[in-house]
Amino acid sequence: MSEILSYENILPIAPLKIAALEGCRKLARSVDDYLVQFRQKSNQNFQNTPNFQGYHEDTYMIRSSCPRFGTGEAKGILYDSVRGADLFILADVMNHSLSYTVCGHKHYMSPDDHYQDLKRIISASNGKAHRINVIMPFLYESRQHKRKQRESLDCAFALQELADMGVANIITFDAHDPRVCNSIPLYGFDSFNPPYQFIKGLIRAEPDLQFDKNHLMVISPDEGAMERAVYFAGVLGVDMGMFYKRRDYSVIVHGKNPIVAHEFLGDDLSGKDVIIIDDMISSGESMLDVARQIKERGAKRVFVCATFGLFTDGLDKFDEYYEKGYISHVVTTNLNYRNPELLSKPYYIEANMTKFLAAIIDCINHDVSTERVNDPTKRIHNLLEEIERGDDL
Repeated sequence: MSEILSYENILPIAPLKIAALEGCRKLARSVDDYLVQFRQKSNQNFQNTPNFQGYHEDTYMIRSSCPRFGTGEAKGILYDSVRGADLFILADVMNHSLSYTVCGHKHYMSPDDHYQDLKRIISASNGKAHRINVIMPFLYESRQHKRKQRESLDCAFALQELADMGVANIITFDAHDPRVCNSIPLYGFDSFNPPYQFIKGLIRAEPDLQFDKNHLMVISPDEGAMERAVYFAGVLGVDMGMFYKRRDYSVIVHGKNPIVAHEFLGDDLSGKDVIIIDDMISSGESMLDVARQIKERGAKRVFVCATFGLFTDGLDKFDEYYEKGYISHVVTTNLNYRNPELLSKPYYIEANMTKFLAAIIDCINHDVSTERVNDPTKRIHNLLEEIERGDDL
């Protein structure tokens, strides 16, 4: 990525500052380390000039917190100045490991709690920062992006609320439906995807993986993931198949119509490795059912790739399916909180997004097109060429 990280003689829009909510600080610190490295190599001739004040720093992170009263109410505090800064606020709304006390009772933080804390930090920085950017890897309420019957439109409303609070840019990853950006047409909204990081993680775990039509196939687990699978198959030059969900529309369970069966559309899977691609693993029930059917159709190995691994029902079923040979690996990014138990599993692969996220922040702070850092097709092709040459990754 070195060729896209040079911003020689390009003036940043304002001094860079990063405020990370408590649930996202581990990721933010790693991103900060990369930003420090990037900028040590750029614009060395301008270190002492006024226009590049704050460009070369030991850290770009500022201290912040959202302490709570005994009733559970909270406030946002910034302990360092953000006046005139290009502020990036990082929030992981899916970090369920944090808790607070309400009248003596322990409560684990929900996405709603994290979102409220995000607004508190925005409120604390309003009128001071030159520009406010929000990085929310898992877009808050992204699964409630469209209305069926008498329902709330939570994601669109949240985006409008952030825009009304003065947020200039919202950066997310693999939004469940990127068209939700239509709710804020006059503001910046970017949704980035991790196909390159998936491929790199799989190759490191399985060096014998062959990327051709005779040995590999990409599968969409449902209609919603079709676009991701089409791109993935196209850039790898392999065939694609899909499952569609047959639902019972006469009943509603947990707010949705239950799945009766997964039906497959595609070519013969016998002897082929299969990559299942989707935006998230929630409970994992659908993904595992698809993986089982793929193996029963004669597939060699099954790799599950999802940007966000939530695992809301735990890992027991994944352990069982791994032991039965239904899945070989599960690949997710490090963009959201992951239970330490998951990280120790023999089938788990991390797609590390830290350097990519740092490059995105660096690019936006310099106010240049994100195309400089977001060309997964070219990077995947270069990676496959390196594999053909036998280069070390």
